[in-house]
Parts: sequence; C-alpha cells; structure tokens
Amino acid sequence: MKSRKVVFVIAIVSLLFGLAGCNKAGRSAPSGGSEPSVNFKIGISTNDQDPRAIAALEFKKIIEEKTGGRLSATLYPSGQLGGDGALIEALALDSGTVDIIISDASNFSTFVPKMGISALPFLFGDFDTAWKFMDSDIETDVEKELLDHNMRVLAHFCNGFRCVTTGRKVVKTPADMKGMLIRTPENPTIMASMRALGANPQPLAFSELYMALQQGTYDAQENPVPVIYNNKLYEVQKQLSLTNHIYSGMCFTISEVVYQKLSDAQKTIVADAARVAEKSNRDLNRKMTEDLLSKLEGEGGMTITYPELNQFVQATAGVKAGLESSYGADLLKRLDTWLASN
Repeated sequence: MKSRKVVFVIAIVSLLFGLAGCNKAGRSAPSGGSEPSVNFKIGISTNDQDPRAIAALEFKKIIEEKTGGRLSATLYPSGQLGGDGALIEALALDSGTVDIIISDASNFSTFVPKMGISALPFLFGDFDTAWKFMDSDIETDVEKELLDHNMRVLAHFCNGFRCVTTGRKVVKTPADMKGMLIRTPENPTIMASMRALGANPQPLAFSELYMALQQGTYDAQENPVPVIYNNKLYEVQKQLSLTNHIYSGMCFTISEVVYQKLSDAQKTIVADAARVAEKSNRDLNRKMTEDLLSKLEGEGGMTITYPELNQFVQATAGVKAGLESSYGADLLKRLDTWLASN
C-alpha cells in the first residue's frame, strides 16, 4: 500500500514539473495559439483620402495577412478619436482610446520639446533630403525620449511641405501676413514660425478647421497641398501661396504598453508593416503634391501664387536660435553639421 502511495506521489510531482516546463517554454517562444489577439485602433485627424489614411490601410492589410487575423486594425479618420493634440495626449496617458496615431513629428513637442527639430522653417529643399533627415540618427535619438511617455515611433510618414491659404488676400511677402489670424496645430515650432512672419497663430483642432474657415473665424491656415485638396479646404479659401515654409514629417507611433504586449514575432511583423506603409505613403505624397496643384487651380478654383522665398527665409532665420532653450545647443549643432553634409 505504501509503495503504491509513493508511486502516485512521484507521478503527480512529475506531472506538475512537466506542466511548469510547458508554461515556461510557452512564454519564451509563444506559439501561434498563445500569441495575443489585438485590434489596433488607429487615429488620424485628416479624412480617409489622405495619404496617411491610405498607407494606414495598407499597414492593416499586411498585419492581418501575416498573422491570419490575430492582429488587425481599425482606422478612425477625420478626428473621430480626437484631434492631433488629443490623440497624442491619449496615447501618452494610455487611456485606451487609441493604440496607434500618425501625426506631425513636431506636434509631439508638447511632451518632448526636441521633437520640433524637424519642423524648423526652411530646413529642407526637397522630399529626399527631408526623408533622409527623418531617418537619421538625430531624429532617432530625439524619439527615444518619447518612450518615457508611452510612445514608440515605428516609421516616418510624409505630410509634405506646408503652404499658406487665405480667403482673398494674396500672400507674396511676409508683409502680407502681418496681423493675419492664422490657424495652426498646437505646435510651438510652427507657431513660432508664423509669429516670425508677422502673423497671429491660434491653434485649432483640424476637425474644426473647415467650419472655422467657412465662418470666417480665421483669415488663413497653413497645410501641405495634399491636405488642402483631400479635405476640400479650397471650398472655403481661394488663395494658395506656395511658401513651403515647413516640412511636415509624420510619426507612425504606437502605444508602448500595447507594443510590449505583443510577442517578438508580432513586434517584427508590426514594425516591418509600418516601414512598408511608410514607403507607399511617401511615394503617394510626392505624387499628390505634384499632381494636385492643377486640380486645386482648375476644379478647386484657387489662385496659386509662387512667392519669392528669400524674404520668408530671412524673416524666419531667428526661429532656430529662439528655440535653443527647448532643443539644446548640442542638438542644434548636430543639426547644423548634418545640414552642411547633406
């Protein structure tokens, strides 16, 4: 009898150790069945015709195909989950409202001031140089600070070069912008640039912009060409000045809490999909910027002005020095060195 009891106890202990070993193995190398199922809520401020929306849907398609639907995504365009400022705050607070956002890099400067570095006026003369900077070690090092605020940047989408639109007034020189009430995002770098040009910047959520322009609450706004066309801002403002004053690089950003819940294999799939979508977004934005000007002028009825930019460059020359306390002298020195070699 005693021997049978001993055998029974040994069998139970062996079974428990075996189960423990299986659980440990499952944690270190999760199988398909043990990986989490996640539906990412993706929030953007612009509508579903915007290049960032189209690329976000490509991201969705890739992750769903690669994981058999275990990872999926739902896109919420047009500020359904909040404007850019609200989306960034929701991600930082881990509110659960949104899991992935695609917003201008400099919009994140409300949490990490250095994130405004890419939006200094007239830094880049073309898309390729701007994209090279967004992919540089300088941008990577700055973005590391976002991890302290629950934000991990996986890719850099493109929003294009920002231009000024007005109701009637033609903008040819900075003098034409003096005292102009202009809508901007809640973005210290962009607002500082508008002040340097003599305008009076007032932040407003993008989802409220069309109505505000229609009602005449603002004299002007500034956004890239694809944003102006895809969101039909030409219906409420008829003057477009191609100032190209600031490059708008977009951060495809995921909640760090959500990211860390993924298996290693899922993290790789998500990061790779974001980079594939990044290339599509960049190519589409470049094409739209080139193609949509004629549509803005034709079907949109806009008058397009090509100002001489030297005066704009000179007027905003002090913006960088004025933000040194936010960015730090070392970062600005790295930027100058990079620009000199590129």
